[in-house]
This record gives sequence, C-alpha cells and structure tokens, in this order.
Amino acid sequence: MQKFTPCLWFDGKAEEAAKFYTSIFKNSEVTGISHYGKAGSEASGQAQGTVMTVSFRLDGQDFLALNGGPHFTFSPAISFMANCESQQEVDRLWDQLTEGGGEKGQCGWLTDKFGVSWQIVPQMLGKVMLQDDDEKSERVMKELMQMTKIEIKTLKLAAKNRT
Repeated sequence: MQKFTPCLWFDGKAEEAAKFYTSIFKNSEVTGISHYGKAGSEASGQAQGTVMTVSFRLDGQDFLALNGGPHFTFSPAISFMANCESQQEVDRLWDQLTEGGGEKGQCGWLTDKFGVSWQIVPQMLGKVMLQDDDEKSERVMKELMQMTKIEIKTLKLAAKNRT
C-alpha cells in the first residue's frame, strides 16, 4: 500500500472525473465507489445514495475522489506532473486533458475541465535543467517560457545552442 494518496474534492463530479482520468492514463482503473449513507448524508449535506468517494489508480498511483460539495475548489498551487517519455506522449496527454473545456497554460501547465492542474513535461527536461551548465539551462528555460505545450525538439536544440 502506498503511504500517501491524493484526495481530490469535487462537487458532484467525482465519478465522472475518475472515469475521465482512467481513460487517459495507461494501467489505470476505478477500484471502488462508495455512496452516502444516512450518517454521511446528514454530516455533509449530500443526498443519501449519491456517490461519496471513488477510488482510482492512474498508472500505479492511487487517488481518491470525494464528492464534498461546492465548499472548496481546485487551485494551480497544487498540480500533478506527468513525466512523459516522448513527444507523442506529451501531445496525447495534452490533447486529452484539455479536451472538453480545459485551459492551456504556460510551460506545459494546463487545467482540465474539472479544474485540476497538470504539468505535462518530458523526462528530458529535468535532465537538462539539473545539469551544472548554467548557460545551457538558461537557453532551455528561455525557450520553455515561450511554450504552452512543451516541444522536445525545440528544447533539445536550445540545449545544443542551436535555436
């Protein structure tokens, strides 16, 4: 069992969100659904019999989605970083997570239709940025700051000083 499980608070869309996310990420599944009983309904103000929580797994990472009502919303202060192996994976995740009303941000950040923030980044970015070559890192950062969806080819050219 993993030690930490992110719990995402939704206003009635926990099951829809879990199904959306599990349709996008490989090796993913909804692992359980619970419903509000009398005690939970009275405490939360949610209708008895409606979906309370949805447990799901995205590529081995467990999550819990809670239908807690309109009291809290998501913020970009917390995001989920998807480390991608290829441009094809970056493109696919970017397109699917922005589908249906998601907002495209800067430097690989996006907000999906449920308001959850994601960072869709190639694994190579961390390798380039964490080197002891400040000039290379600066060139890559300059290119990165101009992007919405990250383009690996452009970053590699910047790393080689060929932009």
